[in-house]
This record gives sequence, C-alpha cells and structure tokens, in this order.
Amino acid sequence: MAQQQHDQHQHHEGPEGYGSDAEFWDARYRQSDRIWSGNPNGVLVREVEGLPAGRALDLGCGEGADAVWLARRGWQVTGTDISAVALERAAGHAAEAGVADRISFERHDLGASFPTGEYDLVSACFLHSPGDMPRERILRAAAAAVAPGGVLLVAGHGGTAPGHENPHPELHFPTPQEVLADLELPEDGWEVLVCAEHPRTEAEASRPGPGFDNTLKVRRRG
Repeated sequence: MAQQQHDQHQHHEGPEGYGSDAEFWDARYRQSDRIWSGNPNGVLVREVEGLPAGRALDLGCGEGADAVWLARRGWQVTGTDISAVALERAAGHAAEAGVADRISFERHDLGASFPTGEYDLVSACFLHSPGDMPRERILRAAAAAVAPGGVLLVAGHGGTAPGHENPHPELHFPTPQEVLADLELPEDGWEVLVCAEHPRTEAEASRPGPGFDNTLKVRRRG
C-alpha cells in the first residue's frame, strides 16, 4: 500500500483561545521540531509484540512512532491524527524508517469522522485532548472497527500521584474499569485480556506529572 495522506475533518470547539482542537494541536506541534520522544509507547510494545501482524489502526498517531514500530514488524498501518502538522512529520518519519509503503496517514477529527474498514488491531494510546473531544464515543467506534479475532488496545492517563498537583484539572482521566464500562461491549462477544492501572514509569514531558496510567486490552471473539 502506498503511503498516502487523506484529509477528513470538521471543526469542533477547542480549548480556550483556539477555534478548534485541530488549531490547538497544530499550534502545539509547531512549538518545536519534535514534541514526543520518537519511541513507541511502552504499553504498545508490551501488549502487541506477541500478536501476529495484520491490519492496524493507530488513533491519535501524532508524529508516528507507534505506526512506524508496527510497520517495521510487518503490520499494514493506518495512522490518524487531528493535526496536519503531526501527520506531515509522521509521514517523514515513516519515509526515513523505510516503511512508508506500509503506512497510510489520514487526518480525522475522530469526533466527526472515523476511518473505514476492519482491523486486526485498533490502538488508542493516550488519546486525550483539552477540548471537547467525545472520547467515549470515539472508543466505541474503535471497538466497532475491530475485526473478529482482533484486539482493541486503549492506554490512558489515570490519576495524579498523592502529594502532586494535577496539571490538567479540567480533564477526567478514567480508570480502566470505567473505560471498559463506557465501551458497552457485549460480554459474549469480547474477552478482557488486560484491565489494569499501573504507576507511570516513563518520565516524558508529554505526561501529566507523577501518577498512574491504565491499560485496557480486549479481544473480539471470532
């Protein structure tokens, strides 16, 4: 599959001072040449490394580290983000890594449009935004995009460690049990593989201070 970039989005109300989430994230990415580490999320590596390669959907792919990691391991990847700036960088990183033919990038405001098709893996790692992003509805759409036998992986920020100030008090970071409940999955159609909270171990500037992250990994029954 040739690397390509599609543009499918609508404007939603963004954080204070920005007309939309897209404007906020474009501005955020323009603050520096690279805002993430360039390494794949540890939870993705841990939970996906043993899965057979197939079709993967990376929601909120940012600068493309997860998508590139997947493509290097044989996955055919669709990466989506709301930021055109991020997607341009991600495409460049995919080309540098020699996997551009295994990744297609699409611009989506996921609250307004969603990639088509079914996927053996749908990954939503730290899909948070200070705007009005309807995260629960997006994750339900993510579950609907999982092919029979496929996996949905959701990683998110949890609570702030005791004694530390929450730098994002306007955001609710749900527990993995809350994420699972919000998905409204039929019990006979899905198997819960991981539903756990764990101390945040990666000291990256992207993370909202010391605290907890959580992981939900579910498999759609074939």
